[in-house]
Amino acid sequence: MFKTIYLLFFLSFGMAFSQISKDALLGRWIATDKSVAVNVYKEGNSYKAKVIWFDERLGSGTPMYTRKDTHNPDENLRTRKIIGMDILNNLNYNPENQRWENGKIYDASSGRTWDTFAEIKKNGLLYVRGFWKFTWIGKSLYFTKF
Repeated sequence: MFKTIYLLFFLSFGMAFSQISKDALLGRWIATDKSVAVNVYKEGNSYKAKVIWFDERLGSGTPMYTRKDTHNPDENLRTRKIIGMDILNNLNYNPENQRWENGKIYDASSGRTWDTFAEIKKNGLLYVRGFWKFTWIGKSLYFTKF
């Protein structure tokens, strides 16, 4: 009896402090404000994300499948479609703090690229922070997996 209780205690204790899988980031995520959906995938050891949907009512109102990256600072990229475009690159998992770090995230609405990190909160939401030089200068989005 004592061994069973002891085993259950350590199993539940281990689950409470278990690490997030580095591949938990993979899959389709939609912003909680329903503005954009992305597909996160892995290439080598880093994680990337492509735009798979966005709310057409935002921005110019141009239909989603025809909207171009018109604000890109590189004139050669201004004709690429936003749907299917990579917006997240070089994100790497740091097991010490259980988050993905040192990435770059692109905001097509402004044409700016920001430093970024991401982490999955205890409630299962994906927290993504894009920032400029300091983490407190930027913008955050929350995503749910679907």
